[in-house]
Amino acid sequence: MTTTNMATVQSTNTMSETTDEKKIEGDATQFLTFILDDEAYGVEILRVQEIKGWTPVTRIPNTPKYMQGVLNLRGTIVPIVDMRMRFDLQRVEYTPVTVIIVLSVKSESGERVIGLVVDSVSDVIDVNAKDIKATPNFGTTLNTEFINGLATSAENMVMLLDVDKLLSVDEMTALAQISDANADVRDEE
Repeated sequence: MTTTNMATVQSTNTMSETTDEKKIEGDATQFLTFILDDEAYGVEILRVQEIKGWTPVTRIPNTPKYMQGVLNLRGTIVPIVDMRMRFDLQRVEYTPVTVIIVLSVKSESGERVIGLVVDSVSDVIDVNAKDIKATPNFGTTLNTEFINGLATSAENMVMLLDVDKLLSVDEMTALAQISDANADVRDEE
């Protein structure tokens, strides 16, 4: 191969790699943002099944405080988790803007649907992977494995959550048992 042809091939390869890098960098993921105690959080929009206004739920005895109960959503029993209580934030009364975000989560026991009670829904934002900053290391005393990273949107910091890690394996198993038990009761009726 001549020097000119080799230079052309190298130039073409470099352009191809640069184009591929731009394509990867240009890919943005959409996040639904919500507010808890004046802080912004985001969950991947593809995991969101629906957003509904707060409605009373059926309480389940002997569940953790953050477990508000279950909701029958078109025949599916959905465990409802109060995110303020889950994150040890101050409890507040629910308002007309309090919503339940219904999400699909994956765990060792399979895919589940859960509802998260949040103060309000904010916006849908596009975040490029290159713009996500790593979660600060707080040592072993704080569990932050459910935070994928931090991003900025309109000068505000948004904590991007990994919905699959919001609850531990034991908590997901307990929620699955609650959902299954309620489904069995419903089937008997």
